[in-house]
Amino acid sequence: MMAISHAWGVRAGIRLACGASLVAMAAAPAYAQAVDEGAVSADEIVVTGFRASLDKALDQKRDSIGAVDVIVAEDIAKFPDQNLAESLQRIPGISIQRDAGEGRAITVRGLGAQFTRVRLNGMETLATSTDGASANRDRAFDFNVFASELFTSLVVHKTASASLDEGSLGAVVDLNTGNPLGGKEGLTAVASVQGRYNDLTKDVDPRLAGLVAWTNADKTFGVSASVAWSEYTTDELGNNSVRWAQAPFRSVDGVTCLDGSDFVDDPSEECIAVAEAFHPRIPRYGLVRHDRERLGATASIQFEPTENTKISIDGLYSQFKETRDEYWGEVLLRSNESGVDVSNYTIDGDNNLISADLDNAYVRTERYSRQSETKFYQVSARLEQRLTDTFKLGLLGGFSKSKADIPVETTLAFDDTDATGYHYDYSDMKSPLLSFGAGIDDPTAFEFAEFRDRPSSLTNKFKTVSGDFDWDVADGFNLLGGGFFRQFDFDTVGYRRDSTYCAAFECAPGTNGLPVTSDIADIFELGKAGQPSGNTNAWVVPDLDAGTALIDLYGRPAVLQEGEQRAVTEKTYGGWLMTEIETELFGMRVTGNAGIRFARTDQSSSGFNSGSFVTVDRSYEDWLPSFNLNLHPTDNIILRGAIAKVMTRPTLGSLTPGGSVDQFNFRISSGNPFLDPYRATTYDLAAEWYFAPGAIASVALFAKDIVSFPISTSLQGTYADSGLPLSLLTPGTPAYDAVVLGEDPDREFEFRTTGNGPGASLKGIELALQLPFSVFSDSLRHFGVLGNATFVDSDVDYSIRGPLVYDPDENDLVAQPNGDYVQPLLGVAKRAWNATVYYDDGKFSVRASAAWRAGYNDSTSGNSNVFEGYGSSFNVDASIRYALTDNIELSIEGTNLTDDYRYRFTDLEANRNYENNHYGRTFLFGARFKI
Repeated sequence: MMAISHAWGVRAGIRLACGASLVAMAAAPAYAQAVDEGAVSADEIVVTGFRASLDKALDQKRDSIGAVDVIVAEDIAKFPDQNLAESLQRIPGISIQRDAGEGRAITVRGLGAQFTRVRLNGMETLATSTDGASANRDRAFDFNVFASELFTSLVVHKTASASLDEGSLGAVVDLNTGNPLGGKEGLTAVASVQGRYNDLTKDVDPRLAGLVAWTNADKTFGVSASVAWSEYTTDELGNNSVRWAQAPFRSVDGVTCLDGSDFVDDPSEECIAVAEAFHPRIPRYGLVRHDRERLGATASIQFEPTENTKISIDGLYSQFKETRDEYWGEVLLRSNESGVDVSNYTIDGDNNLISADLDNAYVRTERYSRQSETKFYQVSARLEQRLTDTFKLGLLGGFSKSKADIPVETTLAFDDTDATGYHYDYSDMKSPLLSFGAGIDDPTAFEFAEFRDRPSSLTNKFKTVSGDFDWDVADGFNLLGGGFFRQFDFDTVGYRRDSTYCAAFECAPGTNGLPVTSDIADIFELGKAGQPSGNTNAWVVPDLDAGTALIDLYGRPAVLQEGEQRAVTEKTYGGWLMTEIETELFGMRVTGNAGIRFARTDQSSSGFNSGSFVTVDRSYEDWLPSFNLNLHPTDNIILRGAIAKVMTRPTLGSLTPGGSVDQFNFRISSGNPFLDPYRATTYDLAAEWYFAPGAIASVALFAKDIVSFPISTSLQGTYADSGLPLSLLTPGTPAYDAVVLGEDPDREFEFRTTGNGPGASLKGIELALQLPFSVFSDSLRHFGVLGNATFVDSDVDYSIRGPLVYDPDENDLVAQPNGDYVQPLLGVAKRAWNATVYYDDGKFSVRASAAWRAGYNDSTSGNSNVFEGYGSSFNVDASIRYALTDNIELSIEGTNLTDDYRYRFTDLEANRNYENNHYGRTFLFGARFKI
C-alpha cells in the first residue's frame, strides 16, 4: 500500500503535467489556509506568504515526471508580479519581450513566442494585442492582455509528453484561474486598491481588483468570481532612424553627383564614397504615449455530486484598450536623397555617414494616433468521472475568441521639402544629435502634405473537444490515453484612406500641399529623451482633431487592401497513448512515462493574389513519440532525462497565398501556404538536488535538432516582376508615382517571402538555485535568494544580401552576391540570468529582483544591412509588503528601477542605431483587504 499511495502522489504531479486536473492541483495551495487551526504544535514553525508559495511550487516541480517549473500565488488575488510575463522571466530559461515597458511575450530556451503553446485552464488558446506596428498576427501569445490578479498559478512544461498538446518547440505554458473547491469553507472576499505612478508621465493611475468565493460545508459545491481593472499612461521617449540605407545624393561639398536620379558621368570619389556609405533613413526624436485600460473577469463553478464525479465550468473575459499617440520631428531622407545636398560630412570605419550637414532637406513633422481594442473570452467545461477504483475518464470542451480591432490608425504629415541648415551626428549611436535649422517651430514654413488612416481587424478562434482515460493497471504501472479535436480560425483584414493632399484636393501650382496655419498646428516639446545638448527639442506637429476634420478624413471611403485580407483555418485531430511507471532499479526509485501522439492537420489558407481571392488546402501528419525517465539515487536527488519529437506549425503571416505592397518603402511581401512545420528532436538531461526544505540546486542540459526551419528570403526586382495589378497602388504614394505615372518605372522593389530552410541546431544549459537562509541558521530563516542563468548556443546558415557597391560599368550602385552567415536562431540571446533576494516573516516582506538578457538578432534586416536586433537589457524590480492585521496589507512596488533603455540595432557588425527609447520608472502603492 505504501507504493500505491506514493504512486498516486506522483500521478498527482503527472496530472499537473497532463492537464487532467490542472486547475485543482495548481490552484489549491493559493486558496488553502496555511495551517489548519490546532494542527501544529506550539513550537513548530509555520511557513507563510512568499516563502510558502515558493515551497508549494517546488513540491509540484519535485513530484512531476516531466521537467516543469511552477509559480504559485501567495494567496488569492495576490500574484507576485503585476504582469504574467514578468513573473515567467523568473523561471530558468525564460526571457521576456517588452511592449510599452511591460512584459508582453516570452522566449523559452532561446525559442521565441511563436514556439510556445499556451493553455488557459487546460485548453489551448491564443490572446492577441497590438504592438508598435500593428496587431499581433501570429501564434505568439500576448500575456499583457490579462490582469495578473486573476490567476493562481503558472506551470511551464519544458519537456514533451504524449499527453501534452503538440505545437511547441519551446514549452507548453498553463495559466490557471480560480478553483473554488480548493478554498476554505464558507465565504471568502478579497479587494485590492493601488495607485500607479510613472516618473515620466508624472500621473497617478488606478488599479483595482476583487474576488468573491463560496464553498459549502461538505466541500461538494463551490463558486468564485473575480474582476480586475486598471487604467494607466506610459510614455516612450527616444530616437529612431527607421534603419540605415545607401543612396547617392544630389551633391557633396558643392560637387554635383546626380543628373536627375542617375549618376553624372565619371562621378567624383566623394560622390561615390557618400553614396556607398550608410546614412539614417529617417533620423528623428519623438514621443510615443500609451494610454491603456485593462478589464478582466473570471468565474468558476465546481460540483462534486459524489466522490467519483467532479464537474468544473470556467469562464474568463478580458478587454484591453489602448490609444497610442506619436509625435515626431524628422528628415525624410528615404527615397529623397537625389534632391539633398551634403556637406561637412564624416564617414567612420564602419562605412557610416556618421555626421553631415544637409541642405534642401525633406523635413517632416508627423502626428500618429491609433486606437485599438482587444476582447477575449473563453468558456470551458471539464468532467472527471471515476468508474472504478482503478479507472477514470475525463472530458474537456470549450471555446475561446480573441478579437483585436484597430478602428483608427491615423497619420498626418507636415512637410518642408527644401529646408536648410539641418545637421545630424550619430557619433554616439544611442543618443544622436539632430539639429534643425530655422523654421521648425513656424507653422507657415510647412505644407499639409500627406494623410493616412489604416483601420484593421484580427480575429482568432479556438474550439476544443477532448477526452482521456487513466487506468491504474497495476502497482507502479499506469496506462493513459485520449483523443482530441481542435479547430483554429485566423482572419485579418485591413483598409486604407491614404493619400497625398494634392492627390485628394486641388493644390496651388508649385506647391506640395496645403499651406499650414496655426489653426491646424501645435508646438510639441520633446522632454527627456536622452538627447544631447544642442539637440532640437521643439517643433510644429499637426493638430490631429483639426487636421482630420479639415479633410473629413473619416468620411472618406476606406479602400480594402487585398494583401491584408487573409485567413487560415486549421483542423487538428488525433490521439495519444502513454504509460507511466514507478519501480525500483538497483535500489533506486524510478519513475517515467513513454508514449506517442498522432496529430493530423488540415490547413486552409486564403488571401488575394493578383487581384483574386484564392484558397489553398493542404494536410500533413505528425507522429510524435516522447519518453521521460527519472532516477532517484536518494530521496533528495532526482536525475531526469527526456527525448521527444516535437513540432510547431508555420507562422500565420507566412501561410497566406497572397501578399501586400508597402507603397512607401517599395516592398512587396508575400506568403507561402506550402511551408512545412518546424520539426525537431529534443533531448534533455537534468540533475536536481533538494538539499534542504524549500531549497534546490539544479543543472539542466538541453538540445534541439531542428530538421526543418522556414526562413525569410529577400529578392530584388521591379513591380512588373511581381505580376500584381496596378490597381493595388494608391494615388499619391511614392510607388504610384514611380510605377503608374512612370516617373521611375524601373524602380527596384524588395520581394520578401518565406521558404523551407535547411534546419538548425540549438543547445544550452540552465543553472538554478533556490536557497532559503535557514540552511545556515534558524535565525536567518526569513531570508533567501533565487537565481538562475541560461546559456544557449545555436547555429543557422543564412544567405543575406550585403551592401551595395558602385560599379563603374553600370555607373550605379549594384547588389553583390548574397553572403553566407552562421548566426544564432532569430530571437535567441546567448546568455540570460535573473536573481531575487527576499525577506519574509509573514508580516513584513521585501523582495528585489533583477533580470538581464544579452543582445540578440530578431530579423535578417533589409536595406542592405546584415541582421538587426536588440541590445542587452537589465531590469530591476522591488516590492515591500506589510500586514497591518490578518486582513489588511499595505504594499509598495517598483518596476524598471534602473529606467533601462531599449536599444535596437541594425547591422550586426556596424551596430547602427535603429531606435533607443525608455519608459521611466513605475511605482505602485496600495492596500489589500481580505475577509
